[in-house]
Amino acid sequence: MNYVVSLAIGARQYNLIVDSASAITWVGASTPFESSTVGVNTGKPVACDYGYGSFKGTLFKDTIYLTDEINIPQMQIGVAYESQEIVFDGILGIGPSAAGLGATHSPEDAIKTVTDRLFEQGTISQPVVGIFFRPSVRDEVTLGELSFGEANPPGTAARLDTRKAPQLLDQSRLMRITYGNTHILDYTAGIVDCGFTFLYISSDAYEKYKDLTGGTVNPANDLLQISHDQYAALSDLNFHIGEKTYSLTRNAQIWPRFLNHVMIGDADDIFLIVRNIGTPTGAGVNFVNGYVFFQRFYTVFDSGRRRVGFASHMFTSFANY
Repeated sequence: MNYVVSLAIGARQYNLIVDSASAITWVGASTPFESSTVGVNTGKPVACDYGYGSFKGTLFKDTIYLTDEINIPQMQIGVAYESQEIVFDGILGIGPSAAGLGATHSPEDAIKTVTDRLFEQGTISQPVVGIFFRPSVRDEVTLGELSFGEANPPGTAARLDTRKAPQLLDQSRLMRITYGNTHILDYTAGIVDCGFTFLYISSDAYEKYKDLTGGTVNPANDLLQISHDQYAALSDLNFHIGEKTYSLTRNAQIWPRFLNHVMIGDADDIFLIVRNIGTPTGAGVNFVNGYVFFQRFYTVFDSGRRRVGFASHMFTSFANY
């Protein structure tokens, strides 16, 4: 489950996965790239491994059309000649610029994000992007909104409570996690990335969560499965950043049941969206707050000051399945 945007690059329209932890935008996984008359093939190699997929390709420069009125000329883009596990046309990378440093193997060709380029050319007044996704609803297209240049734009679909405006935090700040009143993960560093579907935590924290919820691993999909009685007894899963706490309610911790068929499950099964990252705390990345977290909290990335912030919105506690 990903958030996908449709936009034109060069001479074609593409459907791209929004990824908030990578910087490069690339195409060619499904629909072949078609350059515009002003497109340039630099001939330089480019590649990126996302953890959930990867690509290798060539660096081009061409125009990206975000809307009919907003475009970015001579934007660095990757054109894939090989990709793995990417089911759409490619990736729209809106993460920190530093995430693009290794994509080209050349410091002088370090990738600039869409947000950075919009700021450089004066289209937006600050290098900020706000991200809103609403929880999945049966028989409806899941809606979302990317707002470049503003953290809380007027009329946003999120309808943010101004008393809960996004708390912007330095990207190096740490987060700890509790389940109800029980500590499961100490203050530690991790990733906020809408390119990942689920919420991942270090293996020792996962085992604590598994024991506390009573979940058992379903061999068909590797997700924790709980009974209806266990669902009724779920406590909030809390993410603590400084003095702020962001809580996933019991409903926000489960996979949408009307999509159980995607997870090879029966309609009445209950699966949890917390997964094992595969390494213990301190051995690497300790958590990844994926797409399911974005669906419950409006998220802001401020690349100019290397900050990220969150805020509740009208769907934070919404029970829709």
